[in-house]
Amino acid sequence: MKQYFKPFNLSLKLDYKVEILAGLTVAMTMIPESLSFAILAGFPPLAGLYAAFIMGLVTAALGGRPGMISGGAGATVVVLIALMQSHGLEYVFAAVALAGVLQILVGLFKLGKFIRLVPQPVMYGFVNGLAVIIFMSQIEQFKTVSNGEVSWLAGSALYLMAGLVALTIVIIVFFPRLTKAVPASLVAIIVVSGIVLGFGLETKTVADIASVSGGLPPFHVPEVPFSLDTLQVVFPYALVMAGVGLTESLLTLNLVDEITQTRGKGNRECMALGSANLLNGFFFGMGGCAMIAQTLVNLSAGARARLAGIVAALTILLIILLGAPIIENVPMAALVGVMVMVSIGTFEWVSLRIINKMPKQDVFVGMLVAAITIWLHNLALAVLVGVIISALVFAWESAKRIRARKYVDAAGVKHYEMYGPLFFGSVAAFTEKFDVANDPQEVVIDFRESRVADMSGIDALNKLTERYRKAGKKLHLRHLSKDCRYLLEKAADVVEVNIVEDPHYAVVTDKLA
Repeated sequence: MKQYFKPFNLSLKLDYKVEILAGLTVAMTMIPESLSFAILAGFPPLAGLYAAFIMGLVTAALGGRPGMISGGAGATVVVLIALMQSHGLEYVFAAVALAGVLQILVGLFKLGKFIRLVPQPVMYGFVNGLAVIIFMSQIEQFKTVSNGEVSWLAGSALYLMAGLVALTIVIIVFFPRLTKAVPASLVAIIVVSGIVLGFGLETKTVADIASVSGGLPPFHVPEVPFSLDTLQVVFPYALVMAGVGLTESLLTLNLVDEITQTRGKGNRECMALGSANLLNGFFFGMGGCAMIAQTLVNLSAGARARLAGIVAALTILLIILLGAPIIENVPMAALVGVMVMVSIGTFEWVSLRIINKMPKQDVFVGMLVAAITIWLHNLALAVLVGVIISALVFAWESAKRIRARKYVDAAGVKHYEMYGPLFFGSVAAFTEKFDVANDPQEVVIDFRESRVADMSGIDALNKLTERYRKAGKKLHLRHLSKDCRYLLEKAADVVEVNIVEDPHYAVVTDKLA
C-alpha cells in the first residue's frame, strides 16, 4: 500500500498547488459516493452533498489529523436506514445531532485513546476488507436501471465503460512518470471527461445518479416531539452511529499516522467529528465520518495539510451552487477508475507476504475481521469482534505463563517465587502450584516478578489463605507492587492476608521521579 503514496517529509512546507489540486480531486470522488449513499438510504440527494460539505469543512479545519477527509460515509448512513423507514427524515436528523453530542463527549472525556487497543492483525483485516468493499462497490457502476429493473451493461455500453475505466487506470499509473506536479487522479478525470464530451460518447455520468444543484444548507430544527418517547426511539440509533463513526474515523486516523509517520490527536478528532454531525442535524445533512477511500486519494495526490480538505469541502459547495451542469457531465467511468486504484493502494499487500510468519491466531483474527467487513459492511462490529478475540487469545497465552520457583530457606520457611500475572485466566494454574498439606508452618509468596491484576486474583489469594489457615499455617505476601496492595486494601472485606511491608519497588504503573 505504501508504494502508492508519496513519502512524507517532516521538513516539508505547505505546497499550496498540491493541496488545492488534491482537494479538487477529492471533491470529484466524494460527490458520486455521497449521492449514492443518500439515495440508498432514501434521503434527499442534497442531504448527502450537504453532509460532504459540512463534515469535510469542520473536520478539516478543527480535526486532529491533517490530511484526513470526512464526509457522508456509507458506514454511518447504513445505521440510519431502519430509522428512516420507520419514523422518517426528521427523526434521522435528530439522531445525527444526538450522535454528534455523544462523539463530543467521547472527545471531552479523552476516550479516543482506547483505539490504541486495536491490534495490528485487526488493522490488517479492517483495511483489507475495506479495500475489497471499495473495489466491489465500483462493480455496481457496471449496472443500469431500465423500467425499474436493474441489469448489467452489455454490448458496446459495457465495452465503452470498461475501456474508459482502463484508460483512467493507465493514466493514474503512468502519468506520474512524466510529472508529479499535478495529481494523476485529477488528470485522469479531466482527460476521460474530455474524450467523452469531445466525441459525444454515450456513457453513464454523475447526472445519472442524481442532480447536484441546490442552495446553501438551510438551518432546520428537527421537527420531532421533545419527549422521553422520542429519546427512546432516537438514542439507540444515535449511539450506534456515534460508535461506528468514531471507530472508522479513529482507525483511519491511525492509518494516516502510519502513512505519514506522524501522530494525530484522537480526542480532538472525536470533538471535531461530533461538532460536524451536530451541525448536520440542524443543517439538513445526513451526517458521516472519515472516508478512508477519499483520504487515500488525498494522500496519494501528495496532500499533507488541512488545506486540501477545506478546498474539497468548498468545491462541493460551489458545485452545489454554481457548477452542477459541469460536474453532472463527468463520466462515472473516470471516477470508477480512480476508486479502483484507491482500493489497490488501500490493500495491505505486506500482510500476504508475511502471512506464513504470523501466529496462526493472528492470521485467523485478520481473516475474520476482513470477512465481517466484506459480508456485513459493519466496520464497527468487525473491529469489535477482532479486538475481543485478540484479547481472549492474549488472556489464554498469558494464563499459561504463570509459574513458581519453590525452595525452603535455612529457617524452614517455604518460598514460592511467582512469575507471570495473576488474573482470571491464570487462577487455576496458580492454585495448583501450592502444596498446603505438606508445606511447613510458615509460607512466603513472593510477587517480585508477578502482580495481582483483578478481582479473580484477589479471590484466589483469599481461598488460598483460608486453606493455609485451616491447616494452622501462616501465609505471607511479599514484594506486592503499590497498585496490587491497593487492590487488596480495597477488598479488605473479602481477603485477609498477612502482608509483609516491603520497600517501594517501582513498577510500570508507578510514576518514576
